[in-house]
Amino acid sequence: MAEQQSQQGQQHPIRLYMVVWGLLFVLSTFSYLVDYIGIQGYPRWSLIILFMLLKAGLIIAIFMHLAWERLVLIYVILFPPVLVLVFAALMASESNYTILSRMTFLGTGS
Repeated sequence: MAEQQSQQGQQHPIRLYMVVWGLLFVLSTFSYLVDYIGIQGYPRWSLIILFMLLKAGLIIAIFMHLAWERLVLIYVILFPPVLVLVFAALMASESNYTILSRMTFLGTGS
């Protein structure tokens, strides 16, 4: 009986995959519309990154079956990239401070 269950596996309805595929198509369309409309500056990049993160989240949750995994496994997979992003943001802010202090106290170097 256990052998029969292991061969069967977990089945997800095809409708779920089609809905996610449709959502990915819609999000991609919105991402291209941001450029087509001509939004510039921070709103443009914010919208593009938002749509990118939403698409990545859908792909990870549904196509990589992370939505059905244990919470510990989700933390193991998602926590390190979030930490990398936090550390990259800290380094970027520190680099701005460093260049500003160098320009203030050492001059522009012409």
